Amino acid sequence: MADDDFDKLLDTMKRAAAALRDADVTFALAGGLAVWARGGPRTEHDVDFLVKPEDAERAQEVLVERGLRGERPAEGWLLKAWDGDRMIDLIFEPAGGPIDDGWFERAEQIEVYAITMPVASLEDILVTKLMALNEQDLDYAPVLEMARSVREQIDFDTVRKRTSDSPYAQAFFTLLEGLNVA
Repeated sequence: MADDDFDKLLDTMKRAAAALRDADVTFALAGGLAVWARGGPRTEHDVDFLVKPEDAERAQEVLVERGLRGERPAEGWLLKAWDGDRMIDLIFEPAGGPIDDGWFERAEQIEVYAITMPVASLEDILVTKLMALNEQDLDYAPVLEMARSVREQIDFDTVRKRTSDSPYAQAFFTLLEGLNVA
């Protein structure tokens, strides 16, 4: 991703976070930008925000009121908003379970690109990514890159417990151990 594209993605994140904050919508930055905010690699494609299921439509409405284009994808666990060609995912029911108060209690207030906002815990981000792995989408590269880049900040025991029902997560931990990451 070119520096200019990344700066535009950060501008979209900042604009959307300010809009949600100003409208009193509870949210937390998630996904690749949340990892980047803690020293991980730059993300390449979108902005992810966690919102409660009961707040998802309001969050999307707030962004649409600010000039973004809304979209209701078929997946049913998120809503989208578009700032030109930059996508914002409003995630309310990821593979790790619906977003509830616990997710926000575990989030940390971090200054990200000059705006302070709640940022999802690395454990929550890793759990959602691991629980989304399946036979059709079995790409370990992004989760390995994340785990390696911010490994000192992750409580791997917590992640292992929360993903213990997933054979794909179990395989991930075998990889981490073999690579001496965890």
